[in-house]
Amino acid sequence: MSAAAGTASPYSVLWIALEPEPTIVCVDCGGRCHLLTHPPEDGVWEPGDIVAYRCEDCLDRWDLVLPDDVDDRDDGRYD
Repeated sequence: MSAAAGTASPYSVLWIALEPEPTIVCVDCGGRCHLLTHPPEDGVWEPGDIVAYRCEDCLDRWDLVLPDDVDDRDDGRYD
């Protein structure tokens, strides 16, 4: 996202919506884990929210904490 020269406020903050992935890879078996947790009532995910996933292959459950900062992500999408 970019602004025309001279139009961006020095107080602007880049907002990146925090949202858990609908599926992740199971660490145990390599299968697909699907998100079990429903979005909050207001639709806004917060850092520190706990989300649960269930693997479709081995049925393991994974409870993950949403990161405090997008820099905590391993996939590099926000570098």
